[in-house]
Amino acid sequence: MAKYLAQISYTIEGAKGLIKDGGTKRHDVVEKLTKELNPSEEMHLPLTMSYCSMEAVKQHVTGVGGALESFYYAFGDFDLIVIMDLPDNASAAAFSLAISASGASKIKTTVLLSPEEIDQASKMSHHYRPPGQQ
Repeated sequence: MAKYLAQISYTIEGAKGLIKDGGTKRHDVVEKLTKELNPSEEMHLPLTMSYCSMEAVKQHVTGVGGALESFYYAFGDFDLIVIMDLPDNASAAAFSLAISASGASKIKTTVLLSPEEIDQASKMSHHYRPPGQQ
């Protein structure tokens, strides 16, 4: 599995939802909405979640085959910082698309590399010629 950093910012609608329900109570709301949208299917997070909370993000990460490593609310440009292990880039894209499609949040996803992966990369052959050099 690969590590990914998700930096999430709420829209106005998402911030209002967070104020209404708080950061940890989202699980029950998501579960109820999912059952209403998919009464005969297995439980999974709908694409239309109204905002991100720890439980909602954790359900979504596990739903794409991953594991949530850490979850923090933050000040500044991003409201949430999430580090997760996901099987591949397609899973990361599915996670990111679902968050974006909700309309309640914007997301920036970054692949994280371990020191060992950088060691491997530094030993690979590289023959790059910068523009304008011979």
